[in-house]
Amino acid sequence: MNIKLNLIRPLFNFGVLVFLLLTSLKLTGQEKKPVDLKDFKIIIENTEKGIKMQSLQGTAWLNLEFSILNNQPQAIDEYGMTKLTDLSAVKDAKRADFLFTISKIKNTIILKGIEGTAWTDLRFSLSENGKQEINQFGMLP
Repeated sequence: MNIKLNLIRPLFNFGVLVFLLLTSLKLTGQEKKPVDLKDFKIIIENTEKGIKMQSLQGTAWLNLEFSILNNQPQAIDEYGMTKLTDLSAVKDAKRADFLFTISKIKNTIILKGIEGTAWTDLRFSLSENGKQEINQFGMLP
């Protein structure tokens, strides 16, 4: 009887040790790398002709205005309008390094964060001439 009790305690301790080791191991193949987000601020305006954007911080451009054709998304980066196939390899420490697409369906603005944003998908309604400020973390009040 005494031998049985003496074996239970070490087995219990071993089990706890194995459990702690297994729960504290990092799976490096599934580990998400932290994103180095740089500050940018943009005001998006819904216009009759399309979309108007004003940059307040983190970009090389000040104003962009364009029409959305056939609901095709328009890619935007720190240098302005771009194509997803023509990404700039030039990195400027004074600029935010971001890339997202913007599209519009009626009064709904759809943003897809591709690079340099904490968000992957933002959707919001804007009435005509309505404005919404965004940054690297999402929508601002």
